[in-house]
Amino acid sequence: MSIQAALDLIARGADEILKRDELETRLKTGRPLRIKAGFDPTAPDLHLGHTVLLNKMRQFQGLGHQVIFLIGDFTGMIGDPTGKNVTRKPLTREDVEANARTYADQVFKVLDRERTELRFNSEWFAQMGAADMIKLAAQHTVARMLERDDFAKRYAGQQSIAIHEFLYPLVQGYDSVALKADVELGGTDQKFNLLMGRGLQEHFGQAPQIVLTMPLLEGLDGVQKMSKSLGNYIGIDEPAIDMVTKTMKIGDALMWRWIELLSFEIGAAEAVRLNADVASGALNPRDVKLRLARELAARFHGREAAEIAIAGWNAAVRGEGDIASLPLHDVAVPAEGLRIAQLLVAAGLAPSNSEANRKLKERAVRVDGAVVEDAARVFSAGFEGVLAIGKRNFARIRLVASA
Repeated sequence: MSIQAALDLIARGADEILKRDELETRLKTGRPLRIKAGFDPTAPDLHLGHTVLLNKMRQFQGLGHQVIFLIGDFTGMIGDPTGKNVTRKPLTREDVEANARTYADQVFKVLDRERTELRFNSEWFAQMGAADMIKLAAQHTVARMLERDDFAKRYAGQQSIAIHEFLYPLVQGYDSVALKADVELGGTDQKFNLLMGRGLQEHFGQAPQIVLTMPLLEGLDGVQKMSKSLGNYIGIDEPAIDMVTKTMKIGDALMWRWIELLSFEIGAAEAVRLNADVASGALNPRDVKLRLARELAARFHGREAAEIAIAGWNAAVRGEGDIASLPLHDVAVPAEGLRIAQLLVAAGLAPSNSEANRKLKERAVRVDGAVVEDAARVFSAGFEGVLAIGKRNFARIRLVASA
């Protein structure tokens, strides 16, 4: 691949590259670059939002470079203040170690094991004494720290900032020194910390790393960034059928964003062509979304599992094929049973009885593919089938008697 083609691939989906000319110069040397991205093990599971960085790392691997998946077991005990309006509660050593183990198990679903260094930043920080940390802290000023947007807002709003929070950007920056990183990847919200790495590398006599920021992936709601706490995420360990059904529920506009940041199989040029075909009416956006859903399910579960999941989705939505691959959820019902609106709420498909009844009047409710209009219809223990509201919201359920 030419240098220009490599730069184009690296830039795909990226928000910013600082500095692109330096990256081009290093690529021209022909040596494998050291590509770093750090992940604090704040929760046990990775989701698709995390894979935005992992995907970019995999692209670098495809270009022949060495990537470093850095687990911030030390920084995780400090707590990343980025985007926080209150001091973040530090994790315990036990929490960090447990979460770090699951990260290590999951990342190789995306990354090439042979071209990946799995590192922990406690390797060097455990060797640092108090005097070393004070010397590191001397490399930056409080005034400079307060230029950071979230710190500035908290200071202006008279909200507390703990001293240890100022250490976080310095510690993250020093990781780049310890690893001799050529490139560091991070979300747009990490730019201050990534630039800290450049400055510290220069101080320690290293060539400053190139900073590449990636957008924060919007979650299923299409508004907030993907987050487990917001419930708008797809975990990379979720069953293939859940990956498919959740992906098929995203809006059409969000689909193109996900393709840009998550797809390996749909290149930039093809995405433009597909977008034009959808805009002209020559292609149903559902077919593009189904292709993306298949790719994501196959990446984390294999082709066979992905095809079974697609078949399950087709059975639920199009009435084609066997619904057996859909996950079965038990819903408890009283002896007198539940009316259809109550059942839709109990199954998590509608937020309220009034909303469920509104969907009934719109003829948007189906049971096993058949439209339901009778609001008085009652379902009792023993029923098993697929409930659906519209084409995106459905569940295979089994009714069991309440205890």
